[in-house]
Amino acid sequence: MRPDERAERPEQAGAGGEGPGACREEAASAPRGADADAEADAAGEAASSTPGAHPEPDAEATAAAPGTAAAPGAGRQPAPGLDTGPDAELRDEPRLVPRPRPLPEAPAGFRAPDARTAGEGAARGRVSLPGQIVIGVAIAVAVVAVAVHLAMSFLHVAPSNTVSREHSEAIGDYIYPELEQNWKLFAPNPLQQNVAVSARAEVRTPDGGTAVTSWTNLTAQDGAAIRHNPLPSHSQQNQLRRAWEFYAGSHDTKEQPIGVRGQLSEQYVRRMVAHRFGSEHEGGTVARIQVRAATTPVAPPSWSEEKIDLKTVYRVLPWWTVTSDDLPGRKAADGAALSERQPRGGQTKESNR
Repeated sequence: MRPDERAERPEQAGAGGEGPGACREEAASAPRGADADAEADAAGEAASSTPGAHPEPDAEATAAAPGTAAAPGAGRQPAPGLDTGPDAELRDEPRLVPRPRPLPEAPAGFRAPDARTAGEGAARGRVSLPGQIVIGVAIAVAVVAVAVHLAMSFLHVAPSNTVSREHSEAIGDYIYPELEQNWKLFAPNPLQQNVAVSARAEVRTPDGGTAVTSWTNLTAQDGAAIRHNPLPSHSQQNQLRRAWEFYAGSHDTKEQPIGVRGQLSEQYVRRMVAHRFGSEHEGGTVARIQVRAATTPVAPPSWSEEKIDLKTVYRVLPWWTVTSDDLPGRKAADGAALSERQPRGGQTKESNR
């Protein structure tokens, strides 16, 4: 049959079950793979390009018409990974399933540790028995030191009791001067004045005369030593201030000592000033010293309604004679000279005869 006759009678060719139409229907009803689908598409394109050929019927119309074969690919299950949702017709591309990333490769020369190597490392990290003993002793010593410090500090600041009175000397030796405690900052009436302690000396000049030196501000010297010092000494901070408070609290307005503490405070202040000046001061030998305290009240803040007198009040003490006992260096030298003059082994030196 000629091609033009097949084009004029497509129904007859399909009804008779012979010819190209029948072949196409049988091929469409049979399951096809990917290669068969590609060959069918190529054959359809060749048939449509032939002059006078009739186009293939629509797949949906063929499936809807009764008595016709199913469209190519009908009844097949969707491929795994394809989207079969309600919007599958609008997007034909398959969904991308992320693949697991491969593990990084081990560097060259790397070797996984075995059980024996891990055991050796654990044994090396374990502290030996002598080391454990040393650590235990150090911890015990630290605990005892902290306990003693807390106990001494508590007994020092606590009200007088049987234990503090019995061991007052040991507590004082431990606390003073570095660990001194006081409550002036937290008292109901904290200290609101500045006290500057000064001193001057009467010296014997080389020509045999005497002269009085100018006032030396000892408090200012301590302040200069403390200022810009991250770790100032407790002696620089408290020794002079505590010495003056000791003296002022144990003397009356006429500078007469009150009991034994008054005499002890006077001796303490005199020796402290003598140590500051030394045996030689301003070109002469120190013979006597005099102490003066200048007390200036601290001005109240601007928002306070308190009215106080800001005038500086001076308290000048009498002259004190400096002896060899007030200068440890001179006392030691005198003791050495005296020992040389003493006889040895029951014999008297010729120089002492």
